[in-house]
Amino acid sequence: MTAHKSITPEDAMIAAYAAIPTPILSDNLDRLQGAVGLTRFGGGRVVGRAFTVKTRPGDNLFVHLSLDLAKPGDVLVVDAGGEGSNAILGEIMMRYAISKGIAGVVIDGAIRDVEAFAEAGYPCFARSICHRGPYKNGPGAVRVPASIGGMVVNHGDYIVADADGIVAFSPEEAPALLERANVSIRGEEKLMADIAAGTFDRRWLADLIVRHGDPK
Repeated sequence: MTAHKSITPEDAMIAAYAAIPTPILSDNLDRLQGAVGLTRFGGGRVVGRAFTVKTRPGDNLFVHLSLDLAKPGDVLVVDAGGEGSNAILGEIMMRYAISKGIAGVVIDGAIRDVEAFAEAGYPCFARSICHRGPYKNGPGAVRVPASIGGMVVNHGDYIVADADGIVAFSPEEAPALLERANVSIRGEEKLMADIAAGTFDRRWLADLIVRHGDPK
């Protein structure tokens, strides 16, 4: 008989973020927290714990190491200095990441084999594409703060990434942020319903409408 893994409170918290869009999270983090300049390749959303990697631009030795150290459900977060001259990750490493249960990859650097990522539907967010492969000499580090598109990610932070971008926040922030995010979602649902019903309140624009409306 196969034993079932028990769901931890952290697992439940991470799962609760699976339906929260990154713009909602960004809005509730004062629109200050979030990576910019990265593009999604491959699959859709990814939510998980950050396993952070810092590597010399163009070198992926410590990214290889992280594939063997990260736990299932982790998201690799790689600070490769934003350099696009050499790809840090390609199809072989992607396939290995999938076999290890790694939920997705975020790289402030380049990748290659982008069609393979699309075909596999594997969530990968990167700054650019380059056909040239990486070096494997180091130096590098794991479980250290990583800079991703202007956002600092600490090892163990929660990562939420989707078509709109990438947001990271500490586990300590997660419960209160989730509560605020759900309030925002309900508020946006109300606005959508008002638009559909023709009752969308635009009174906050009343003065501007008077000053800039149709002069006739």
